[in-house]
Amino acid sequence: MLAKRIIPCLDIKDNRVVKGVKFLGLKDAGDPVEVARAYDQQQADELVFLDITASFENRKTLIGLVEKIAQNIFMPFTVGGGVGDIEDIRNLLNAGAEKVSLNTQAVKSPVLIADAAKRFGSQCIVVAIDVKREADHWEVFVNGGRTPTGMDAIDWARKAAKLGAGEILLTSMDYDGTKDGFDIALTKAITGAVHIPVIASGGAGKPEHFYDVFTEAGADAGLAASIFHYEEYSVKQVKDYLKAKGVSVRI
Repeated sequence: MLAKRIIPCLDIKDNRVVKGVKFLGLKDAGDPVEVARAYDQQQADELVFLDITASFENRKTLIGLVEKIAQNIFMPFTVGGGVGDIEDIRNLLNAGAEKVSLNTQAVKSPVLIADAAKRFGSQCIVVAIDVKREADHWEVFVNGGRTPTGMDAIDWARKAAKLGAGEILLTSMDYDGTKDGFDIALTKAITGAVHIPVIASGGAGKPEHFYDVFTEAGADAGLAASIFHYEEYSVKQVKDYLKAKGVSVRI
């Protein structure tokens, strides 16, 4: 069995790490370079950097900050936010990102997924899907969770995978920042619909929640912010717990 990955997430706004609840009420959580360096020392498996207001503000990702973080860490690094075309992806990979996350622009122009996968390889292309429960289905939202699309999350995940995405970063907006646990039903529905790795995001509050999303929902990785940023748990504590429970992790 492939080792499950534990991935801290840096949501970036105004050059600072921030964290909110259900995408609202953002609070400062530190300097991005210092926070990234700390997670590198904790031996996190990967790091995700999301410039969460770039698409809404119609601007590019902060390349200079990406370069600075890349120079200070030794783990794989995924960057998203404001990625609009092939040139943006190339620039981010050249700046030190190992993978690039597409969200809003992928919904607007799905051919970007196929073009990017063909140009750089599927392993470099992550499609991020922000989801909220609406009546009897899960709906995809874009622009940092501000704009509903009317698209069904399961259908979109299938399409993204078919177009060449190498991985899905799945965030439950309903569970984001609540620390009540990952959305097991949503994650299970997506992992059952695609044959590419799925990163579960939104709701992690304690090590048990990672165990649940790995064993009950089949997620390949668990992403979290609040519990790591505010030092409620370290990456090592989560991994030690998982290992003791028989889950394969890199120690």
